[in-house]
Amino acid sequence: MASVIKIYALFLGSALLMFGGGLQGLLLSVRGAEEGFSLIALGLIGTGWSVGFVAGSLFVPFIVRKAGHIRAFSVMAAIGTITILLNLLLINDVSWIILRALSGFCFAGAAMIVESWLNEVSDNKNRGTIFSIYTTINMSASTLGQLAMSLTGTAGYIPFVVGAISFICAVLPTALTSSPQPRPLTSAKLDLKLLIKTSPVAAVAALCCGMTNGAFGTMAPVYGYAQGMDAGGIALLFAMAAIAGAVGQIPFGRLSDRIDRRQVMIGLGAFAAVIGLVIVILNPGPGWFIYALFALYGLAANPLYPIAVAHANDFARDGQFAKVAGGMLLIYGVGLAAGPTLASVLMGSIAPMALFIVTAIFHALVTAFAFLRMRARKSVDAADRAPFQPMGPETPETVALDPRADSDVVDAASEHERGVPEELIETLGGDGDVQNGKV
Repeated sequence: MASVIKIYALFLGSALLMFGGGLQGLLLSVRGAEEGFSLIALGLIGTGWSVGFVAGSLFVPFIVRKAGHIRAFSVMAAIGTITILLNLLLINDVSWIILRALSGFCFAGAAMIVESWLNEVSDNKNRGTIFSIYTTINMSASTLGQLAMSLTGTAGYIPFVVGAISFICAVLPTALTSSPQPRPLTSAKLDLKLLIKTSPVAAVAALCCGMTNGAFGTMAPVYGYAQGMDAGGIALLFAMAAIAGAVGQIPFGRLSDRIDRRQVMIGLGAFAAVIGLVIVILNPGPGWFIYALFALYGLAANPLYPIAVAHANDFARDGQFAKVAGGMLLIYGVGLAAGPTLASVLMGSIAPMALFIVTAIFHALVTAFAFLRMRARKSVDAADRAPFQPMGPETPETVALDPRADSDVVDAASEHERGVPEELIETLGGDGDVQNGKV
């Protein structure tokens, strides 16, 4: 029973973390626009978060080794809380760029520590179930955080305080635990040679998806503001894309298990590019049409990166999944950092709808490259593939928790014997359809 309570407490901690992150990310984009920040400054705020997140993924493991998991997590949560409150006290673009980078660093560290505890209580029998629940909770909580802005609004101090409360409450599950410290955190390692050799399509898709998702995630709220939408309308607009994208991962992911994954990537990339061009050409104002277009965009764009990870895993040899996925994560982070700045420059020089020129170009690039690679390399037989897994925001610990990680890598990463009580397996829904170490 203690293990059951612990794992659901960790799910709650992760949900609170993602709720605050979803609210903060959307809030800063819209409030920054209302405060008159330049488009380039708004883009750099998004870039700052991505740079901080990648830096946290690289350096937080060293901090945890010195301070321990519980104390390091408490520090990350405290600094994250302080940064969102300083966003309220220091309302200027330079401060927000710096604070956003610090927030990204702390968010990565806090998420990695929660995930390391989940990794500690999982094994090959329930890893798929735990990973699926964790991903669903993260996506749902982040979307709820975005929707919360429709209730809090963007003016005054309330939305910042709500975000701060969410961040600081996330520390409670780990602070109150009496269990032993988890294994050392996983460090992301970039092996470009291995990644490109394993799957050039996945490497290109990781960069392009980072560019598009970074640009969209930071600048789409600014686009909504420029179209005359209020806080509630922008929150709903963003939530439509997020919900449709989360729902779309399952059918398109399962389809990619049956046919060449590159065919699915071509279809999704082309469709996302077309939707982007429709928004550029029509530039619709507030109304049902823009909500429908954003939902269709999310439906096509969000599943692309998880399918690219699955494609890379199809060609990875035993023991390479964690390294390949970690390399993709860092390339994706580079795109996340560059995308908002590029989009902000074009939006400033052309018009706000130029955001979707950026997304259309990079989605078209994924489509074209995947088509060319289909002519150069055959697909792995469906029977030999590890099934697709939905994915949300990633850290290196998420990669380690992914059930597609080879069992020898996962087991070697732990210094402890991992035994999960039968009651926990039953509570989480059985074996998670595990056969031969694969979910």
